[in-house]
Order: sequence, then C-alpha cells, then structure tokens
Amino acid sequence: MVPAKERFTGQAPPELLASIREIARAGGRDFEATLEDAMRLYVGCKAGNEEQADAIAHFRTSLERNHRLYELLAQ
Repeated sequence: MVPAKERFTGQAPPELLASIREIARAGGRDFEATLEDAMRLYVGCKAGNEEQADAIAHFRTSLERNHRLYELLAQ
C-alpha cells in the first residue's frame, strides 16, 4: 500500500532545484522521490536524529553508486 501524499507548491532558487534534478537523474530516480529524501534528511537532522540522517545519506550514496546493479538484480 502506497502512503498517502499531499500536494504542495513552493519556490526555491533555480540552482538548488537544478542540483536536486541532477542528483535524481544521476541516481535514476524521479525528482519527487529525491526531494522527499532531502526533506526527510532535513527533518531528521533538525529533530536531533543524526543517526537516521547518516543512514539515509549512506543509503542514497549506495543508490547513486549502484543504481545499474540494483536494476539488474531486480530483473
């Protein structure tokens, strides 16, 4: 079951959005999923949950580095 999501609008500097799009593209992921990861990481850091933020950062790095391998394994 996919968790419910709420649509929102906002504004950000173009270079920040371009960076998120590039991270998403490099990882073979869509912009929304990458933005959600970034928001979760930010909230985790602000909530004092550095361990969670660190784990998410390592997970993202692994996804970006091993994207093709994960695709092959999924087949």
